[in-house]
Amino acid sequence: MTLSKLVMRNISSRRGRFVFTLLGIGIGIASFVTFLSLGGSLKSEIQRESAALGANLVVTPKGSCAYEQVSILTGEQLPNTITGEEVEQIRAIEGVTAIPFLSERTALDNRPVSVMGILPAETLAFKRWEIGQGSYFADGDQDGLVVGAVAAEQFKLQPGSQVRVRGEEQTVRGVLKETGGKDDVTLFLPLPLAQRLYATKGTVSYVAVRVADLDRLELYAQQINEATSLGVITDKQMLKSVLSIVGTVNVTLQLIAAVAVLAAAFGIINTMMTATYERKREIGILQALGARRRTIFSIFLLESGLYGLLGGVAGVVGGLLFSVLAAPQISSNHFTAFVKGSGSSGLVSPSIVLGSIAFSAVVAIVAGLYPAWRAAQLSPVEAISYE
Repeated sequence: MTLSKLVMRNISSRRGRFVFTLLGIGIGIASFVTFLSLGGSLKSEIQRESAALGANLVVTPKGSCAYEQVSILTGEQLPNTITGEEVEQIRAIEGVTAIPFLSERTALDNRPVSVMGILPAETLAFKRWEIGQGSYFADGDQDGLVVGAVAAEQFKLQPGSQVRVRGEEQTVRGVLKETGGKDDVTLFLPLPLAQRLYATKGTVSYVAVRVADLDRLELYAQQINEATSLGVITDKQMLKSVLSIVGTVNVTLQLIAAVAVLAAAFGIINTMMTATYERKREIGILQALGARRRTIFSIFLLESGLYGLLGGVAGVVGGLLFSVLAAPQISSNHFTAFVKGSGSSGLVSPSIVLGSIAFSAVVAIVAGLYPAWRAAQLSPVEAISYE
């Protein structure tokens, strides 16, 4: 009998123990892969949203923290404290194009939806949107709304549909083509209408600024700050700040998953130690037939590694499946709502898949070192005389 056949026979002869040990390592790796998958998707979508914002500078209310920067990218509701006068002061600076946005929320079919007040013509040129159905706002329009592609699909909206916003019926004028970001799940209203419906008294949430000369970016930021005393952040600074928050959350979740893998490793140690005691007589017979300690050590180490390999494969499959199933539910979380509709949620690179399986196998092998050493140290007399 070859070494590989002996290992397979030993594992398959104790099916119950094999299944539960496999589940332990599989669940740990599945959680690890799930967090890596969703975390990677979040990072890629944040980078996409930062690019889609189309701004070199973002002006936020005075005293804004990192949460407001996250909210700009995710479409979450923001404080509305930037006045119309401050927007005009920014626009008066030579070499800048400033577009104000009012970020609010409403509910359709008892589900929260982002609402954005915009200057129609200027925002269309700034964002470079394309219309998928119906039409865009005409010059001077002060009512109606335009809907993102995913929101239109979710709520079965089309040109001519009626949507109630803050107690007033608004007609859907058109549906945007899919952008792959938060704009897909947003309702867009003319800024004066949004300000009236939400009673903001002419204020906005933030201002996106595009500059004529990127080499003078810091100078423009200083001029805006001096003119308005508002918070000013570059697109790169905002991206770095948001990614650092997401990175911290990802590390925390991965540490939790690592604890699960560690617990599974102790399960493997327990399984292999039990096998060492149960198979003392078998070890003695092998030694009597001429098997060396190195062979006994290899048998137990291969069994442990096989647990890790099979558990890693099962965990990767389970983790990918769970991340795909979980992705449609992400929209229930305001922080990650913009991921919905991107088409990239739950995707994992082959390197992560192979790395997770290798990690599982290495953990299992390390966990099996001590039981394998104990089995190899048994003397032939002690082992063969075991009852």
